[in-house]
Amino acid sequence: MRLTTFTDLGLRTLMYLADLPAGQLSSVPEISKLHNISQNHMVKVSAKLKQHGYITAIRGKNGGIALSQPQDEINIGQVIRDLENHLDGIDCNTSNCRLLPSCELKKALSKSMDAFLSVMDSYHLNDLVANKQDIIHIVEG
Repeated sequence: MRLTTFTDLGLRTLMYLADLPAGQLSSVPEISKLHNISQNHMVKVSAKLKQHGYITAIRGKNGGIALSQPQDEINIGQVIRDLENHLDGIDCNTSNCRLLPSCELKKALSKSMDAFLSVMDSYHLNDLVANKQDIIHIVEG
């Protein structure tokens, strides 16, 4: 299973926000610079995270973004489900595959995806930032 760059950035953004001291906000430009991505792409990622209730955004001069839920309530499996567009592995509905009537590949891929998500469901954001000091040291460079 390979996650999209979008989901990867969403997860890394949540991890970064989880590492901030309580009450401290970050910003799209700050996170864009940290991950070396365009601000436009980061705006899309943060909008999706906000849409699903993972972050809150405060407008204005002293605004920014922060987690909107406790770290131990943000389930990683659910974040992946919310950010990934296609978790099917393959899309047999648009295929001209002649094997489709007797193919077992889609079932096998579905089972493997279920297993992957089951493992990811056992993790919460606080599990991913357990080594907070190491992450802060890496980020501060």
